Amino acid sequence: MVDLLADPGWRRLLSAARRSLERTGGSIDGAVSVSAPTDAERLVVIGVTGVHRPVGVGRLTVRLAQLDEHLRAAYGDGLAAVLGPIRNRAGERSREAVGRDAVLSIAADGRYAGAGWHEGWLDGLRRDGSLTRIVRGGLPFGEVVTVLDALPAADEPLPAFAERILGDTKSLSEGFVRGLVLRAVAEWHGVRIPSDAEQERALWELVGVVPDDLASQVLVLGVPATGGVLGEWLTSAAAAGVPFRVTLHQLRRTPLILDCDDIFVCENPAVLRAATARPSHPLVCAEGVPSAALHAFLRAARPGTRIHWRNDFDWTGVRLTAAALARYPTAVGWRMAASDYLAAGASGKTLIGSPADTPWDPHLATAMREAGRSVMEERLLGDLLRDLAPGC
Repeated sequence: MVDLLADPGWRRLLSAARRSLERTGGSIDGAVSVSAPTDAERLVVIGVTGVHRPVGVGRLTVRLAQLDEHLRAAYGDGLAAVLGPIRNRAGERSREAVGRDAVLSIAADGRYAGAGWHEGWLDGLRRDGSLTRIVRGGLPFGEVVTVLDALPAADEPLPAFAERILGDTKSLSEGFVRGLVLRAVAEWHGVRIPSDAEQERALWELVGVVPDDLASQVLVLGVPATGGVLGEWLTSAAAAGVPFRVTLHQLRRTPLILDCDDIFVCENPAVLRAATARPSHPLVCAEGVPSAALHAFLRAARPGTRIHWRNDFDWTGVRLTAAALARYPTAVGWRMAASDYLAAGASGKTLIGSPADTPWDPHLATAMREAGRSVMEERLLGDLLRDLAPGC
């Protein structure tokens, strides 16, 4: 039999027929068309239909039953045989729909099912086709739910957490499960999906999983401490007014007590850098999302130590502030009131992301929604430095 699929006069006509059969489960009840036909295509359709079509015709249409009959008469094989294996796309869609329902059923049994962030995460998987890719690939979605159910952890090393939850130390180092878990955690905490290793580390640490206790660090200024060599280093750096980086590894190896009544926490290194120019209250910099090292450092504070916490005035910033105030009983907002936001001008970049509540000052969330603008911490720098001056 002649290979009609390679014939320029037949190629587009048969391709259209294939799409129709795949879409309808093999039915030849319909018709197919070829637009702007070439002369070779026009002659083929004339031969199939027995009806003359003039040169320059814009579209040619052929009934599939007529095409099938012509092929049987001319070549001894019908349309299905000429086209070869036909996908049953209708059947595939049906099976995929059943598979998606099964995946969603697994998600519905998870610990966080029904939470707003959980629904937002699943909706994102539906919208971008991830849910369908999970079904088509037979990917172990249940492992994703198992990991999420185990979060937050208690500052557990990533390999140990992966081994405990999934039985494989490397199961969260790369791959499908890791990607979907990180995407869920980003939705959970209202931050962007990580685009590099540093952002990924910070996101894991938000839920108490530590990829690397040497990479997890906290930047501090003017925080005297007692307890081993780390306490000596901190005290010396505080006396000299020199910023000092502390790793989670150091904090785990050295008992430490922070010798101060008040600790201020800022988000951006520019604030800490400016504070080095003059004597300052003890200051800790989160450098964005608080690290496991930052939280371990603050746990070393004496009972009753007041923690003054602030972030940028954006939706991620107020979420981080709310989480900190809930985490530390002695924590208070540091210039995180509606009055501070409005006094700073409320005229930065457009706020993006989902709005968040500000339980320490409900008027702040209202003001931010109305203004629709973010205010970065640096705009309040003068006020922050005055607050940090000893005696204030």
